[in-house]
Amino acid sequence: MLDGCTPWPEEFVDRYWAVGHWRGNTLDNLLRGWALEYGPRTALVHGETRLTYANLNRRVDRTAAGFRLRGIRPGQRVVVQLPNVPEFVVTVFALMRVGAIPVFCPVSHRASEVSPLVRITQAVGYVGPSTYRGFDHTAMAAEIAAEGPFLRRVFTYEAPGTASPYGGMTADASSCHYFPLSAIDAPPDRAVAQRADEVAFFLLAEGVTGAEPRLVPRTHNDYVYQVRAAADEVSLTGDDVYLAALPAESHFAFGCPGIVGTLSVGGTVVLAENAEPALCLPVIEEEQVTVTSVTPSDARRWLDGLPTVRADLSSLRLVQIVGGSLPRTTAERIGPEWGCRPQQVFGMPEGPLVLTRPTDPDETVLTTHGRPLSPDDEIRLVDADGGNVPDGESGELLARGPYIPRGYYRASDHDARAYTADGFFRTGALARRTPDGDLVVTGRRTDTA
Repeated sequence: MLDGCTPWPEEFVDRYWAVGHWRGNTLDNLLRGWALEYGPRTALVHGETRLTYANLNRRVDRTAAGFRLRGIRPGQRVVVQLPNVPEFVVTVFALMRVGAIPVFCPVSHRASEVSPLVRITQAVGYVGPSTYRGFDHTAMAAEIAAEGPFLRRVFTYEAPGTASPYGGMTADASSCHYFPLSAIDAPPDRAVAQRADEVAFFLLAEGVTGAEPRLVPRTHNDYVYQVRAAADEVSLTGDDVYLAALPAESHFAFGCPGIVGTLSVGGTVVLAENAEPALCLPVIEEEQVTVTSVTPSDARRWLDGLPTVRADLSSLRLVQIVGGSLPRTTAERIGPEWGCRPQQVFGMPEGPLVLTRPTDPDETVLTTHGRPLSPDDEIRLVDADGGNVPDGESGELLARGPYIPRGYYRASDHDARAYTADGFFRTGALARRTPDGDLVVTGRRTDTA
């Protein structure tokens, strides 16, 4: 584990290994195996771009060598702020293959939010668009680099057909070197030995902005297990096509089962840069999308927009509803209008992941968030004094399990409030348990910080 991260206690490590949750696989090494198994199949689609598994792994290999050539070393942190483009997937896996640690950052964040990420992680690199939707990300990175001693390498993504104005230049004020991401390419060299109990990447905790963002360290062991279990629960196969309409760096789109889960079974990931109905609905028809994840508001906009867009959504078999409860009136429209089932999902970057199952009765899917992902997820619902509440009553959701980290990165003071003495994460979410054992998330505590 990285300094500043809280490890799982040994008794839990032994338990998760013994039952087979943790298997010692790193994400980058799994990609090598997927490339061998699914080589000619289509892995990623974005507009006119299509990458096979073999091509994806080859690009990851060469990009990793290019990062290493430009000074990125094992253990160093690199902020990744990219839209839903193939370069996001390539960059994240390439950094992990170098042994560096990607720090996921929403593309909508600006200097006031990105600068603290650089400071807390001591990030030496930044990967982002040169400009995106009218905002100059490279200028922002230069501003952050000039503030302190950390950020020294900026890799700029350009949309196909455009050229970076920053290639190879050095900013004298900060000695920060700029490279087009497309030029980060070199012959692959020897693999870096890594351990699966090391941090694979950092997720950004939700709802936290300003000078002290909270970073969630996800290890290879815990995340590979989460992805595998989530893929199993929705019976994901190589015939599935997953539409990543939510931001790729979000925990839902990346691995619930999302992008990584789809790649793990040989399916196809289609990347959409926003969730607008006019963009996504035609893509569902064209690419024969079978699974996707949307927020309740996106689901409603898609339902309302379908008569105008006139797309055939008959390929869909499952739509995950994430990031909030779906009103029953909206949920009841999905089956008749789209011909598929919704899946209610509650989750946080810190864990746990609670979801309905495809085999659940309609009433369960329409009115609850289902059950925890893992049989080894330990769930408590407690009152303000920490006592367990009876079934049917609302209490704060506490959880610990094989994919739920035991602390934030370099945030020991906050950990003392966010975790119990015996390692349960205080989610801040209020929930109740039904007589059938399903959870219904009803809101959030108002006194969380």
